[in-house]
Amino acid sequence: MTKTPRFLPGRSADGPRRVEILAFRDVQLLDVAGPLQVFATANDLAGPGPAPYALHVVAAGGGQLRSSAGLGLAMEPLPSADQPVDTLVVAGGRGVAGAVAGDLPAWVAARVPRARRVASVCTGAFLLGAAGLLDGRRAVTHWTRCAELARRHPEARVEPDPIFIRDGAVWTSAGVTAGIDLALALVEADLGRDAALAVARHLVVFLKRPGGQSQFSTVLALQSGGTRFEGLHAWIADHLSEDLTVPRLAEAAGMSPRGFARHYRAATGLTPARALERQRVEAARRLLAETALPLKRVAERCGFGSEETLRRSFLRHVAVAPASYRQRFRDDGEGMPDGRPEAPEI
Repeated sequence: MTKTPRFLPGRSADGPRRVEILAFRDVQLLDVAGPLQVFATANDLAGPGPAPYALHVVAAGGGQLRSSAGLGLAMEPLPSADQPVDTLVVAGGRGVAGAVAGDLPAWVAARVPRARRVASVCTGAFLLGAAGLLDGRRAVTHWTRCAELARRHPEARVEPDPIFIRDGAVWTSAGVTAGIDLALALVEADLGRDAALAVARHLVVFLKRPGGQSQFSTVLALQSGGTRFEGLHAWIADHLSEDLTVPRLAEAAGMSPRGFARHYRAATGLTPARALERQRVEAARRLLAETALPLKRVAERCGFGSEETLRRSFLRHVAVAPASYRQRFRDDGEGMPDGRPEAPEI
């Protein structure tokens, strides 16, 4: 295939956008079901008139296919390569190695020139790489497989941190549930932010996360040491703007300051001060990406006290200044989905 294949719209002026989700034996169930439900819910909430999406789950040979969870899925056969398609989503899962070794990379490579955009969920990125779509592009996959993806496709710029990455008309996402974030971003690009938020609310998605947010939740990472401080971490999230000294945290945990500091570090591997800073930075990242609050207000809400303290902590943990982070990852900022039509050339 050429280095710059053309992506053509797979939708008439008044018809639905054709979305194909590519699966294979031992596919990760949520890699298929998550994005599928996002698009289906967008159809449900669209109101009168034609649905925005025509959904097709496809696999080689069609028929019944077993997911890695053991649940059988009903597949349509692979369409002909020259049939127009708006969006091709490639799922991942345990069976991706077998899929890469078979004929699917050739089919994906042949299908791409008839698509407006192509996306992968989790390890589906390995199929995109085998089809030659990641060369010279930024990409992401499940955090446990990023190093392998980089080794197999050295021409790709693999980034282990983001939830999803858009590079031109090629989108890749991190592990499993990140496919929901990716699909919401695709819906936002097509139908606008309000439609994507309505879908997220309907699906009871806690947060429509921007692609630049880390795969790793600070609170979840802190809880990897056990459940002893789960309640404390939830309490901290509700009190970030306050002066959270070690004695105050110890009081909230029902412990003495000395015993708290010792047991907390043993459980999490971090001092209370360093863990608190990480939680504040994560909260600031969300506010910077999702609101237009001035930096001073972001700093106050997250407990940094001043813009300079926010800036220093951001540089320490994110390696960019807060203003630069906002410019890159704000949902309605440059380079983020905003509903404008895509240029067909990639």
